[in-house]
Amino acid sequence: MLDDLPAGHGLFAEDGLIARLRDLTRTDWEAYIGHDFVRGLSRGDLPRPAFRHYLIQDYLFLIQFARAYALAAFKAETLDDMRAAAETLRGLTDTEMKLHVRTCAGWGLTEAQMAATPEDLPTIAYTRFVIDAGLKGDLLDLLVALSPCVVGYGEIGLRLKAAAVALPEGDAYRDWIEAYSGDEYLAIARAAADQIDRVWRERGAEARLPALTGLFAAAGRLEAAFWQMGLDAAARATDI
Repeated sequence: MLDDLPAGHGLFAEDGLIARLRDLTRTDWEAYIGHDFVRGLSRGDLPRPAFRHYLIQDYLFLIQFARAYALAAFKAETLDDMRAAAETLRGLTDTEMKLHVRTCAGWGLTEAQMAATPEDLPTIAYTRFVIDAGLKGDLLDLLVALSPCVVGYGEIGLRLKAAAVALPEGDAYRDWIEAYSGDEYLAIARAAADQIDRVWRERGAEARLPALTGLFAAAGRLEAAFWQMGLDAAARATDI
């Protein structure tokens, strides 16, 4: 079942900040990782126009997220944090974006086509929210605003992998599921969660939990809106 995360997933520490934030924002988090778009992926019946629109916008989204991790390196106060931000940035540009472009090629999309497409409003809203959080706050604020994407996709990937056993061979969404449940991506998610826990302990811990919860909840809602953007695009295509 999509709702059952495999035991021992190990994406984040059970006593760490991500676990706390997920529990404190349970409704928003479940609306994100259990969105109808994600459930469509798990069943293999997500409308093709919805996924195609998502793929294009996610390419543009990843470019802005790479910029956010460059900002994280600037915001870092220690060499370890600079290295961690640089490693995640490298993971995004050298691993995730390459996986994404490869998936898009299977849908007849070239990198040049995607780069020339305007950002949709949910893409602008989410990415600029994250960058604004980093500009106004410190490294911890930025990492928390980023975490629903980085860690959340790992959780979604694991859930979808467990559900995908029921999908037929050659299903159109298997490549995407395998990318976000694969070892390369999960290593990025785990590293991001570990860094957040370390920075949280160093920068205020419990005293900052209310403000960080607000950032995490807002980012989760923006993630859900990003999924919805794909479904809305498919609905518009059907109406034409």
